[in-house]
Amino acid sequence: MGGGNVTESRRSPRQTAIRMLAQEYSDASLTEMGTGEFDPSFVITKLGARVNRALVAGVIDRLERRDGDNGPSYSGHIRDPTGNHVFNIAPFQEEMHPEAEELLARFESGDRFLMSLVGKARWFETEDGGVFTSLRVEQLAIIDKERYSRWLVEAAEATLRRMKAYEDSVELDANSQALINGGIPADIANGMAQARSHYPEFDLENYRVGVLQALSIASGRSSMAEAELEMSRSEGEADKVGSGAPDSKPPIEPEGDISTTIINAIKSADGGQGAEYDTIILTCVQSGFSREEAEDAIEGMRDVDGTIIEPRFGFFQVL
Repeated sequence: MGGGNVTESRRSPRQTAIRMLAQEYSDASLTEMGTGEFDPSFVITKLGARVNRALVAGVIDRLERRDGDNGPSYSGHIRDPTGNHVFNIAPFQEEMHPEAEELLARFESGDRFLMSLVGKARWFETEDGGVFTSLRVEQLAIIDKERYSRWLVEAAEATLRRMKAYEDSVELDANSQALINGGIPADIANGMAQARSHYPEFDLENYRVGVLQALSIASGRSSMAEAELEMSRSEGEADKVGSGAPDSKPPIEPEGDISTTIINAIKSADGGQGAEYDTIILTCVQSGFSREEAEDAIEGMRDVDGTIIEPRFGFFQVL
């Protein structure tokens, strides 16, 4: 008798790509590795999202190629109103390398643009138990502001739904059936039970602010989308991205040296966990230095001079 392919019959259904803002994903530290060869793995967020695949969008913020024994790999950041999504394309994803090279060429030319991607959840665990999340790209596309606005609305609505479920779950027992019986949606209950058992109780205010920022940008009430593009844009390339940007202004003359600016920026923003990369870059740009100068200086101060350290990915401290 003819039968279906055994391998395919054992393969788990393809997981839905969750719309998610960067902060919720980067805050996650709970992971679940699939036990079987074809079982999906998940990153479980504080709001109970079980992320196997995610659809994210934002401004291209970093992109680089690294050549290894198995071929090139690509890694980068896209930034939404709440932070950065880290993404990568592996050497074995050869079918995506031409697209990656095109994006890299545009990025290295100084172009900055909005893009969306669908990625598979990945994570890296440090020796001290820290978890850093990323996405392995499955699909990507350069998008316009209208499409970005639609994604912001979708991601904000999905986040609000999880926030409400979290609030409704606080007085309930942290097990799936109790949560479902208490009115938590069935598609959230399992992840919420895991999250409640792993994470301590926390204030939703930061997530609420991120949602409001996303909706403000999507509705046109905020110019943050333009500001994000402007901050990411190379000096002298302002006319390459979008339309409706404010009239160009004379460049600011840098004050002092960039190393001092970086050290002062880190000391000012470091609340004990380090200063975020984007905050340092923005301070340098506002002080009159180009983004490329700031990126090169941070790299040199970390890898050559040793005057600053990166205790966790994307955060810096002064030695």
